[in-house]
Amino acid sequence: MTTITVYTLEGGAIAGYEAGGHAGGKRIRGYDLVCCAVSALTQTGVNALCAVAQVTPDVDVSDGYLRCILPDGLDAERMDRAQTVLRTIMTGLTDIQKIYPNLIRIQQKEWRQADAYDESSALRS
Repeated sequence: MTTITVYTLEGGAIAGYEAGGHAGGKRIRGYDLVCCAVSALTQTGVNALCAVAQVTPDVDVSDGYLRCILPDGLDAERMDRAQTVLRTIMTGLTDIQKIYPNLIRIQQKEWRQADAYDESSALRS
C-alpha cells in the first residue's frame, strides 16, 4: 500500500507531503497504474512548486519514497501559489484513493518543525 501523509500548518495550510511504499505489489490488479499515477503527481508537485509557485521545497527522494516540504518564511504571494499547487496535487491523489482504496491511503498530520529533522520516517522503504 502507498501511504501519503499531508502535513498541515495551524490554520489548515499545507506544509508539504510525504509518499511512501508501493501499491501492493504486482500481484494486485491496478498496481502499475496506481504507482505510476502517485509518482507522477508527487513529482509534478515538486516541479510545479519550483516552476509555477517559484518556491524551492525541501525534497528527499529514494525508491518508493518522496518527501516535499515548503521552506519557512514564504511571502504571502508565493505561499498562496504554493497552496494552489499543493491542493491540486492532493485533489488528484484523493481521486486515486477513491478508485483504489485498497492501494492508497491518505492521512493528515500537523506539521512540526521537529518533523523536518526526523530521519527515521515510517514511510521510507
